[in-house]
Amino acid sequence: MLPDFDRLACEWEGGPYVARSQVREFSSGMLHPRTMANYDCLGEGPPKVKFGKKVFYLVEDLVQWMKERATRGA
Repeated sequence: MLPDFDRLACEWEGGPYVARSQVREFSSGMLHPRTMANYDCLGEGPPKVKFGKKVFYLVEDLVQWMKERATRGA
């Protein structure tokens, strides 16, 4: 059974964006900021927005990306 990724989005109180540094909190520990940086470096991460040196993901994009990654091996 897959996690309820939509619930993560509903419970997120950080606004419409998730900072890469907060991805662990958003994903309940399923993802780590360094893991996301690695995916981004490979061009395999969700769409991102850069503001200075910080990287952000739209909640909807991150949730969709997580759903796609979780179902790949199924």
